[in-house]
Amino acid sequence: MNSKTLPVFLSFLCMGFGDAVNTFVGVAKDHFSLTTFESSFIASAGFIMFGLLSVPMGLFQDKCGRKKTLLTGLIVALIGILTVMLFGLDRYAVFLLSILLLGGGATILQVAGNPIMRDVSDEGRYSSNLSLGQFTKAIGSFTAPLVFFMAGKMGYTETQSWNVLFPIFAVAVAVSIISVATLKVQEKSDAGKTASLGSCIRLLGDPSVAFSVLAIFVYVGAEVCMASGMPVYFSEQFGINQSLATKFVMYFFVTIMIGRFLGAMLLRKVRPGRFLVATCYVSLAGFILLVLGSNAVGLIASPDAREIVTTASLVVLALGFANIFPLVFSMAIDRLPDKANELSGLMVSAICGGAFLLPLMGWIGDASGNLFYGFVVPLVAVLYILGVGLVMKSEKKEGRDA
Repeated sequence: MNSKTLPVFLSFLCMGFGDAVNTFVGVAKDHFSLTTFESSFIASAGFIMFGLLSVPMGLFQDKCGRKKTLLTGLIVALIGILTVMLFGLDRYAVFLLSILLLGGGATILQVAGNPIMRDVSDEGRYSSNLSLGQFTKAIGSFTAPLVFFMAGKMGYTETQSWNVLFPIFAVAVAVSIISVATLKVQEKSDAGKTASLGSCIRLLGDPSVAFSVLAIFVYVGAEVCMASGMPVYFSEQFGINQSLATKFVMYFFVTIMIGRFLGAMLLRKVRPGRFLVATCYVSLAGFILLVLGSNAVGLIASPDAREIVTTASLVVLALGFANIFPLVFSMAIDRLPDKANELSGLMVSAICGGAFLLPLMGWIGDASGNLFYGFVVPLVAVLYILGVGLVMKSEKKEGRDA
């Protein structure tokens, strides 16, 4: 790791704070006595900001530079954190504003952080560093659930838990702002036309760009399907209490975090295209285990054995899912480096896919009477990404042969 990557890795850590909204839903619902409808805005906040801000911030980045955009994201996130710290947790509207700002900051950090990692990485290390960055982001994502868990063990009230969490966020973001402000980086940019909304839309006319953007869309949706669907699935299949079933989300994300670290190491030796295809095959192996463990299929008689196999499927799926996002992102940027800002905006906006695939999976589960059949949605997503990976791998091979 060279010294220039450290500020960017710190930004990825802060980027993970935006994922805290998933932890906030249940806690805030009780704290503010919210209806399910009101609390749903918390879960949707991040996806809303990804959909609204990504492309405009990609254009802003093209004009003002990635370092300034990265600083903007950190400052917006800090304002969101300070909003809660200064105005307290007595009003839901203030809290929701804070979450929107935190989600907006995370969106901007995604737009700037992914391409600027290429600027600070040594030759041939971009894909590896991006996976390591996503690993660092995962650490940030775990900060909120870890603080709430530890605070609960120590007998803290909900308000006291918030009062511990947000100062931790504030200090980390402030340190990152100072670190990025002192960063000296030579940004690799296009000397041609300035990016515009029209140029972003025209990029989608390139099949490889359109396929990559859609791959990000369905991947994020598939990840949300697994993370949100697994607790319900375990509860339905094995009679596990819903609150206890949430531990399987922790298994999923801990394994993803480990997988991203391992992926960062492997990508120092393995080409990204080959690794993307391999990681999709691992995901498919996870779905096979999920089928074997389902009582809907009935291949395994013992409920205990089915639970073990289904838990194993969750771990294998997480290992397969772990590096898809950084691989698709880095391969698209490497293919069109002069369009990195526009590409980044387009692909980060595709993260809103997390808001669309989960309802589809739930609808299929309700219609069939078994959530098991709803998992066809993330399965189709992985098959699509595998197809994109095979095409990208083929293009790379043809380029080398030429």
